[in-house]
Amino acid sequence: MVRVRIAPSPTGAIHIGLARSALYNFLFARQNNGKFILRIEDTDPTRSTKESAEVIMEGFKWLSLYWDEGPYFQSQRFPIYKEYAEKLLKEGKAYYCYCSEERLREEREKALKEKRSWQYDRCCLYLTEREKARLEKEGVPKAVRFLVPSERNVVFNDIIHGRIERNSRDIEDFVILRADGTPTYNFACVIDDALMEISHVIRAVEHISNTFKQILLYEALNFKIPFFAHLPLILGKDGKKLSKRHGAVSIMEYKKMGILPEALVNYLALLGWSPGGDLEIFSLEEAIKLFRLEKVKKSNAIFDFQKLEWMNSEYIKRSDNKRLLEGVKEFLKEKEISYEKEEKLLDIIQLNKDRSRNLCELADNIAIYLKEEISYDKEGIEKYLDKKGRESLGELLAVYEELSVFNKETTEKALRELASEKNKKPAEYIHPLRVALTGKLVGPPIFDVVNLMGKELVIKRIKKVLTFSLESNSENN
Repeated sequence: MVRVRIAPSPTGAIHIGLARSALYNFLFARQNNGKFILRIEDTDPTRSTKESAEVIMEGFKWLSLYWDEGPYFQSQRFPIYKEYAEKLLKEGKAYYCYCSEERLREEREKALKEKRSWQYDRCCLYLTEREKARLEKEGVPKAVRFLVPSERNVVFNDIIHGRIERNSRDIEDFVILRADGTPTYNFACVIDDALMEISHVIRAVEHISNTFKQILLYEALNFKIPFFAHLPLILGKDGKKLSKRHGAVSIMEYKKMGILPEALVNYLALLGWSPGGDLEIFSLEEAIKLFRLEKVKKSNAIFDFQKLEWMNSEYIKRSDNKRLLEGVKEFLKEKEISYEKEEKLLDIIQLNKDRSRNLCELADNIAIYLKEEISYDKEGIEKYLDKKGRESLGELLAVYEELSVFNKETTEKALRELASEKNKKPAEYIHPLRVALTGKLVGPPIFDVVNLMGKELVIKRIKKVLTFSLESNSENN
């Protein structure tokens, strides 16, 4: 059976790289009727927090990446790691290291000054029994180091990168159990993956160097070695490591920006893999059917926030209005915008969703129909609310106030008849009207806007721009 895992360290929020790794593991598991396991690697008590673990799990749930087993916490499994460390010690495959951090640091610095590579010199491997007894008597803290076999090639066939090998002489005797009894990443990872019967380890390419150490541990413990697939890096558009300036923020920050989870999942799937052809928009269910781990690219993926925003806008356009209503409520609440009838809100969403890149923007567009006060685009004021534009609005106001039936059809007919009577183009009324009602230069069809706003608000907005100074209400867009 296919069994995969995602194993985050709870030292911060869930980021793009972790979310992409989780998604690929999830897709592979679902595609093969396997199991997707969540393991929290919280072996570092100084950096791991319960709050971070909860935020990570919240992020996975928001993306609909639900796990089948777990969460397992490594901090609750320390006795297991100690047991296997003792097994390796007993079999002569590991040894105690009494070296202080100070000594190791000095050795590294010395090598750096001499411009040579440094590896642990195995000084503790060659301690006599008498020297060990003295150190034990003095209570010197001791770690456990794995004894790396000499002069052998460590080889594995990566599903994405193909054959990768490294000679063991380039791998130092690494610590598997710290002096305080906590396991190191490589040691805990191997034991957990083996005991949890992980069949495929799908993770970031940065872990390739760890894979050699882990294979040696699998062999020393007589564990079955899983298949490995190392995912490409995710870089910014400038080819540099992804950072906040590229838009690399925590996954839940994207939620706050109004990105739909299904849009983000779709975009994440394309960061290193493609279903082929021109297909770019697909659901999670479709991704499960289409995804192929062996088709993941070796080359680095490029994160483009503008592309994500475009994809999000496509999802908003295609989304059911009631689904969008549920998502936008939170943003309306933050903006302190209240409403009475959901039916009207659904109509406003229908009219504005094609022009909204995210839910936050959709909420802003909705607010125009519900707020007492709106802000006005400076260019719109200068271009359409000049003396001529206000004159046209004054003429239109007089006509609209007299309409007994006020809807899309009657308001359009009245405007066009007025334009014909005054020997003007309809645009001479439409453009000033749009700015007066919405504060914007562009937007949905103006008579749809008029219809949704209703006579009372339309009259009020027109009177406002005719009566008051707009300077304090303008904004630069």
